[in-house]
Amino acid sequence: MNIDVNLLKELRERTGAGILDCKKALEANDSDLNKSVQWLREKGMAKAVKKATRNASEGTFNVLLNGNEAVLYEVNCETDFVAMNAKFQTLVDEIGEVLLSTGVRTTEEALNAKTIKGETLNELVLGLTAVVGEKITLRNVSSIIKTDSQIFGVYRHNGGKIAVVSVIEGGDANMAKYVSMSICANNPQYQSEEDVDQAYLASEKEVLFKEAKEENPSKPDMIIEKMVEGRLHKELKEICLVDQPYIMDQNITVGTYLKDNHMQLISYVRKVVGEGVEKKQCDFAQEVMEQMK
Repeated sequence: MNIDVNLLKELRERTGAGILDCKKALEANDSDLNKSVQWLREKGMAKAVKKATRNASEGTFNVLLNGNEAVLYEVNCETDFVAMNAKFQTLVDEIGEVLLSTGVRTTEEALNAKTIKGETLNELVLGLTAVVGEKITLRNVSSIIKTDSQIFGVYRHNGGKIAVVSVIEGGDANMAKYVSMSICANNPQYQSEEDVDQAYLASEKEVLFKEAKEENPSKPDMIIEKMVEGRLHKELKEICLVDQPYIMDQNITVGTYLKDNHMQLISYVRKVVGEGVEKKQCDFAQEVMEQMK
């Protein structure tokens, strides 16, 4: 049958599928565009399932502000090449639109949420998986709430490879952003010494005591304990945010910057793309050869 060139072009634009696949879809569905889209999607999903065991540890973390709420979500793929692809970036934006319009704030709910076209986000993700040939996933959907008097400090590093959202009392949006930049750079384990887990402290003291005792076997335990206190205090300064360098002035700490500007850090989250996903080591040339088989 003769296929309308304009229909063929539109189907290709809507699905990203190859010309021959689009032609087959239109022929199989009597040139019905919507049915052809569904036909290609179903075929694509069958291929996408085969990619389910592959690792998707690249991608981006996105942050959307909605009044007193910051919405975070992570979209993963297998390579940086796809992460920079326009289709992938469009998917990230579409997911954000659905999250804001539906109000869902968990990954499970998000995957089942529907776009304005009636498809679920899970279907949308699987559809792009089929188009780009890489596993695409949506995960880590969450939100942070602040009060009217508080400010969000948002910073996304390197295209969203690291995303930081801080909640600050006092200051302004730029000042809050600088705090988030410091959090991004320093990767603190705790906000201050008061927040350090007691079990961690006890374990660290034990380790440091044994190390100091081995180094100084002739010194009495009372002296060793004072040495441990000094070493522990130095270590805590390295892992606690308020004692770490302020990104815009390495001569002062984050705590000093907050205090001097009458700001209070209420809370923060620091997210890294691919955290918890085992990254496989692969030979890129070999992978290309595999794709060509």
